[in-house]
Amino acid sequence: MSSFDESIVEQAALAWLADVGWAVRNGAEIAPGEAAAERDDYGQVVLAQRLRDALGQLNPVLPADALDDACRKLTRPEGAELMVHNRSLHRLLVDGVTVEYRDASGSIRGAQARVIDFDNPARNDWLAVNQFSVVENKHSRRPDVVLFINGLPLAVLELKNAAAENATIWSAFQQLQTYQAEVPTLFAPNALLAVSDGVEARVGTLGAGREWFKPWRTVAGDTLAGAHMPGLQEA
Repeated sequence: MSSFDESIVEQAALAWLADVGWAVRNGAEIAPGEAAAERDDYGQVVLAQRLRDALGQLNPVLPADALDDACRKLTRPEGAELMVHNRSLHRLLVDGVTVEYRDASGSIRGAQARVIDFDNPARNDWLAVNQFSVVENKHSRRPDVVLFINGLPLAVLELKNAAAENATIWSAFQQLQTYQAEVPTLFAPNALLAVSDGVEARVGTLGAGREWFKPWRTVAGDTLAGAHMPGLQEA
């Protein structure tokens, strides 16, 4: 057990994600300034080109200015507080983004730009990034794994070492609370939070108390996972 550490939990999580179709990148590889950079600075939490590409694929009849409008609304949510931002973005994810554009005749037209294809999940862009650094208001934080769908950070996983006496899933839960307070922009689009020590795991949502973080008992959503399966793999 002495050789078991947090990095092993992280790598196991990434391997399980890869097995079900997620692309996996290390945060340092796509960091600002790198050859494969996917953002301009550490304050940006949306992978803008992935978002723009996904919007173009999901809304092929919309012109470029409409897609640009959708990008702006998705990266600049309404309201001054995190929970307000989160509710606003949730509506856009589910209902689509209302956009306006000029058609060929010069008339103003309106449309709903789809952000996620719920009917055909394979059409979306799935990316898991470990050690994704975020800087906001002089705070620098690096969650263990951030899950992006179409460039939007929709889930954050915080992991601990089951062999460490004081590093429990609840210390990971508390760390997520710190992240939310110090780098709230990362959590504006958030749909899922998860904590795990590689064996035990809990999932919850933004704003949920500890009592509402529950085990995830199924892999595919239709049957219970086997009792031998680690909680993190189920989640």
